[in-house]
Parts: sequence; structure tokens; C-alpha cells
Amino acid sequence: MSKQQPLRIALAGGGAFGAKHAAALRRIEGVEVAAVVSSSLDSARKFAAEQGVARAAGSLEEVLAADDVDAVILATPTPLHAAQTQACLAAGKHVQVEIPVAASLPDAEACVAAAERTGLVAMAGHTRRFNPSHQWVRRRVAAGALTIQQMDVQTYFFRRTNLNALGHKRSWTDHLLWHHAAHTVDLFAYQTGSPIVRANAVQGPVHPELGIAMDMSVQLQAASGAICTLSLSFNNDGPLGTSFRYIGDTGTYLARYDDLVTGEDEPIDVSGIDVSLDGIELQDREFVAAIREGREPNASLAQVLPCYRTLADLERQLAEPVGA
Repeated sequence: MSKQQPLRIALAGGGAFGAKHAAALRRIEGVEVAAVVSSSLDSARKFAAEQGVARAAGSLEEVLAADDVDAVILATPTPLHAAQTQACLAAGKHVQVEIPVAASLPDAEACVAAAERTGLVAMAGHTRRFNPSHQWVRRRVAAGALTIQQMDVQTYFFRRTNLNALGHKRSWTDHLLWHHAAHTVDLFAYQTGSPIVRANAVQGPVHPELGIAMDMSVQLQAASGAICTLSLSFNNDGPLGTSFRYIGDTGTYLARYDDLVTGEDEPIDVSGIDVSLDGIELQDREFVAAIREGREPNASLAQVLPCYRTLADLERQLAEPVGA
């Protein structure tokens, strides 16, 4: 593909994260949002009008059959991710799938196998690898100026009813382990540069209507000896989102999305770390660059697969009867 030719990307998913990707893609030179797909043609048309995209498609299959689409970004419901990822690859389209790649290890492995068969760029939306705050910490580690001893992470949302980030009713149920824990499990191994060798989890009561645990605690240890403590909740009625505390041998740092402060709450300027402060934009830039350069992207499906192996191990633990 010529570097002068626009990279034509279809965006599947007309929700909050679809809008984030649409905004990010508008800021990347040489990229055209060729089409948008949503849960219905009407909603796709509405989303396309909101985002300034000329074409709305009634189904992902329609997009995959189009010759004027080079790649697809999937910001669709989690239960669709694995099958849609494999469909994109089978149709000859590069694909970026939002986190999580799948909600089971066999499905994640099938996606990796499909990527290996096709040789196409297949990337996961593990955004924490790209947030400037986490990039700053990673550079300190790479320079030998910091060794991570512990990560303390809190992921807190209020989800006692099945609503999405926009406050709209969901047709599927989110999951603390397979979605929200995936961010931290992958980031811990990535930042320490060391595979996870030990993982434990406990969970609180299952919600009688949603059918999921609303509270969870995860402990991890890397081969380096570093440890991670992760607390997750859908019961939290207070500040929402995720905060990461890095405790190292030469300093303590707190990251919250694209912001970073020291352990003394002193702001750290991360504006020069990358071309943007928007982690989603940096993630999408990596996807575009990998396609243009014909290389494996950071957060390729193969690179993040160990995260899903750890999640599967934790799921098996959580399925065991209490006291067994």
C-alpha cells in the first residue's frame, strides 16, 4: 500500500468508545473513516452524522465485503469481539479490537491463530500501554532509573444496573475479570518486563439480576519478584475509574489515565512523551503505523495472549467452591 494512499478504516460500534476512536482517527493524517457500523442501520446513520462520516453500514458483513475498506476497529459489545475479530481477518482486513479480545481463553487463542494464518495486523485495545502517564514510567524502568516493586491498582465503577458509560441500557453484561482486570494484568507484566508467575483471586457476592460478582480482589506476582494488588468494584458510589500506584526503589508515582503525579502529589509533565495526551489516539496511531510499515504492533493479539491465560487461571480459581 502506498503511503500516499489514505488508509480506509471502518469503525464498528456507535457507543462511547466508538466516538473516542472516531475523534482520534480524525487527528491522524492519511486516515479516512470509510464507514461506521452500529447495532442497527438507523443508529449507524445517526452515529455517522454525529461523527461526520459519509457512509453508514447496516452490518459488519457489508463492510467486510467492501473493497474500499482496508481495516476495521471493533468497539462493539464484548461477547462479539472474538467472532468479529476472526471474521475481519478472514475477510482480509487488518483489525484492532477493543479490550477484551475475548471472554474466554479458547476464543482469545483462536483470534491469535487467525492472525498468524493471515499475517495481517491484529491488535488489541490495551490502552494502558499507550497512556503517556504509563509510558513515562516505562521509560524510567527501561533507563534503569526505576525498578517496580509493587503496583497497587483500584478499578471502581457504579454498575448496579446494566447501563453503559453513556447511561444507556446494555444488551450484554460487563465483567470485572475479563474486561477491567485485563487492563491491569497486561500492564503489570508489560511495565515490569517480567511474566506473571503467580495469580490469586477472590470475589464477593454475585448480583441476583446481573449474574456477576460486583467486587473482586486480585493478587499477582511477576518472575522479577514484583507484586500487584488489584481491587475492583461495580458497587463503588464515588469517584469512578482506575488509579495506578507504582511503588519503586527510587520513587512512587500515581497514574490516572493520562495524568501522573509523584507520591507527594506533585504533577509530572507528560506532555512531551508522545504526540498526543490521548491514549486512544496513540493506540490508533500505532495501529495505523503498523499497517503502513508492515510490522507487528505494540499490543498485538500475540503479545497480550499471556494476559488472557492469567485471566483463565483466575476464573478457574473463582469457580471453586468457597472453602474447597
